[in-house]
Amino acid sequence: MDIKVIIFDLDGTLLNTLDDLADSTNFALSEFNYPTRSKEEIRTFVGNGVAKLIERAIPDGKHNPNFNKCLEIFKQHYSINKYNKTAPYNDIINLLTELKEKNYKIAVVSNKFDLAVKELCQKYFPNLIDIAIGENEAAGINKKPAPDTINLVLEQLELTSNQAIYVGDSDVDILTAKNSNIPCISVTWGFRDKEFLLENDAKIIINNPKEIIDYLK
Repeated sequence: MDIKVIIFDLDGTLLNTLDDLADSTNFALSEFNYPTRSKEEIRTFVGNGVAKLIERAIPDGKHNPNFNKCLEIFKQHYSINKYNKTAPYNDIINLLTELKEKNYKIAVVSNKFDLAVKELCQKYFPNLIDIAIGENEAAGINKKPAPDTINLVLEQLELTSNQAIYVGDSDVDILTAKNSNIPCISVTWGFRDKEFLLENDAKIIINNPKEIIDYLK
């Protein structure tokens, strides 16, 4: 292997954002007196961007006449509350620090909206992330599982797909890596369990961030 860059998903892989996502989702739903959702329900709703999160959480999904308003309320609430309970998973800081010391490039690609991705990476991983890219379909960049964001990382770092690996916690991440022609390491500490990952064609599964270093060896 001639790996130069490790590309990470954000939510459920580097950061445990579930509590803050759930709080903002339920705040938005409550503004319209809709039933709130449990944290475990929210866990199954995330991974495809915040619009899909709200579509799955709100009664009647996109057909709900208040869908767009609910989405905007979620975004506004989350933008000022995204640091309340969010934290890196155990050993993530140590992993990223060791990767940097070994001269690997580190990137983040996420279906969370782009500004939030950049702000979260700057707050929790200052000087550890080389490139952070979030959802920006308004600019013509297709979100995961399309390969667009992975390709952007490789283009900006002047690397090829055979110099990259991808690390994520979901079926979306497995598909993203497949569509980008790079290996995927699936993690079990995030929003999906091992059984789900295996059912969705995971090839490499790890239970601890330290195993990424072992894989690279």
